[in-house]
Amino acid sequence: MGWKSEMKECSRTLEDLGDLLRFGEADRARISAILDRAPMAVPPYYLSLIDFNDPEDPILKLAVPSLLEEDQSGSLDTSGEADNTVIAGIQHKYRETVLMLATNECAMYCRHCFRKRIVGLPDEGIAKDFDKIAAYLHAHTEITNVLVSGGDAMMCSNERLEEILGLLAGIPHIDFVRIATRAPVTLPSRITSDIGLLDVLKRCRERKQLFVVTQFDHPREVTSEAAKAVRAILDLGIPVRNQTVLLRGVNDDVEVLASLLQKLTSIGVEPYYVFQCRPVSGVKNQFQVPLKEGVRIVEGAKALQNGIGKSFRYCMSHVTGKIEILGTLSEGPMAFKYHEAKDRESIGRLFVREVADDQAWLD
Repeated sequence: MGWKSEMKECSRTLEDLGDLLRFGEADRARISAILDRAPMAVPPYYLSLIDFNDPEDPILKLAVPSLLEEDQSGSLDTSGEADNTVIAGIQHKYRETVLMLATNECAMYCRHCFRKRIVGLPDEGIAKDFDKIAAYLHAHTEITNVLVSGGDAMMCSNERLEEILGLLAGIPHIDFVRIATRAPVTLPSRITSDIGLLDVLKRCRERKQLFVVTQFDHPREVTSEAAKAVRAILDLGIPVRNQTVLLRGVNDDVEVLASLLQKLTSIGVEPYYVFQCRPVSGVKNQFQVPLKEGVRIVEGAKALQNGIGKSFRYCMSHVTGKIEILGTLSEGPMAFKYHEAKDRESIGRLFVREVADDQAWLD
């Protein structure tokens, strides 16, 4: 099945899932209300990975809404993206890096998404005015890289993706472009069944260095189909790196996280970051892992890796910057370091904080 045909078969409603979910009428009404503000989309491929006989199945939790999403504590913008928006769809938080929101669509709407405020909803915050964007990028010669995200950048049409990458490739002071996508994980046919997409990536790679940044969160996502999609990208000379989110009930286990990292390196994907789950409304209550527990899990998984598998950082994307979570000191407080910061004077700064056992974020 080609990827466009597969997308037409996505499960988007409870009715689409039929008898796979065992909700009573009252609960179905509550889930439907959740879907009004946080849509669902699950392609047939990803649906096939779910064990519907197990209510605690980690793949199920990633794809299908839970009543835990009714808890709206937290925020819809945990890292200050609105404050860093300079043009619609363009964020400039860190001096050298610009983030472009190329689309509000994804192949699958992950239940732990930190952009629930825009993903799958009207595209008010998406990049559209390319002339204005090009002028901004040309004027800011300090910008050396652009992260094209969304939504999922690979859900752009081939024509739109080539337009975006072509624009960026033509700016001399941009050294490389990162493409953020879950397509290798959730819809590998987007890559393996579309020669046109690979041609676009090949042409743009010849003009500018590209990186693909994806997000595998559980070892069962590393399938033969996913490996083929990754290989197709690697064969173009485009490195693939992975950002895992530490998630309660999904990968909050030393052996599970270790297995994921090992499987990734075995198919040529370099672990890049393990991110602390953000306190997003509808996400925080279900998926966040306390910081002290997170350090134990991450360090335990890292200890089981060799070489490339140890190269990632455990971080949180905080409103003040990207903070590396270093560990717990013998005296009790936790140690942190600004890996990146909105205030450049903070870059590299170490600090310690007293952290409660159940605390999962810094204020």
